[in-house]
Amino acid sequence: MNQQLGKLGAGLIGLSATWMVAGNCLFVVDAGECAVKYDRIFGVLPGTYPEGLHFMVPFIQRPHIYDVKIRPREIQTRSGTKDQQQVRMKLRVLHHPVTSKLPWLYDRYGTDYDERILPSIGNEILKAVVAQYNAEELITKREAVSLKIRSLMEGRAKEEFGMILEDVSLMDLQFGAEFMQAVEAKQVAQQEAERHKFVVLKNQQEKEASIIRAEGEAEAAAMISNALARAGPGLIELRRIEAAKDIARSMSGAPNVSFIPAGSNILVNASDGGVNPFRKMPDTLPPPAQKR
Repeated sequence: MNQQLGKLGAGLIGLSATWMVAGNCLFVVDAGECAVKYDRIFGVLPGTYPEGLHFMVPFIQRPHIYDVKIRPREIQTRSGTKDQQQVRMKLRVLHHPVTSKLPWLYDRYGTDYDERILPSIGNEILKAVVAQYNAEELITKREAVSLKIRSLMEGRAKEEFGMILEDVSLMDLQFGAEFMQAVEAKQVAQQEAERHKFVVLKNQQEKEASIIRAEGEAEAAAMISNALARAGPGLIELRRIEAAKDIARSMSGAPNVSFIPAGSNILVNASDGGVNPFRKMPDTLPPPAQKR
């Protein structure tokens, strides 16, 4: 019995030792990661280790695992424009490393290489590009400025630091209070100028309309004078009859209008309780009632 227990204990000890040795000799690289191996004797070893299970020498070698997926990074800086205006900018960068450059990156910058490299080249390129434009041009030519910044950063990051920039975009531009007040005043002045321009055009159109109206009235008066010269007073009488017909037609729908023939003595009866106030009174009055 004791011999069996001893064999079981020895087996457990051997299994534990094997597990410890295997755990110290193997390392796993997950999906979207890449590893660099550091050796205590030879330093950073060349080559990288992709996803999967890999071997290392215990206590002499240790892996350093990098995330090689695309990651975002924001860069903020403050710079001066060509016309001496201060502007605060925010740049967003999507980046990932070149896997073959990871041993060099680890030897030079460590595992946080992006925090050391991107702000440095981002601030330098942003200030150099912004200094070539006026403040107003940064707004009107924002797309061209963003493309120029992207081109410069992509070339320098890949050639000098082994990083690939998938996207570089200029997210925000904030100018000083004085510039914003000047822009607002300029917009107000432009709106005022447009309003004055509209008033001038309106007055000009009204003037042209008045001239056309006056010319039309003059032509109409000339035509009437010619017609009177040819037809005599009959034309005036015709116009008066037409005007009277128009007035009668417009007033015939009114409920409180009545027509009285000319030269008649007919009065309009206004009834008040059945008594006609315009009824003719008799010549003699009836005798008064006698008292009994």
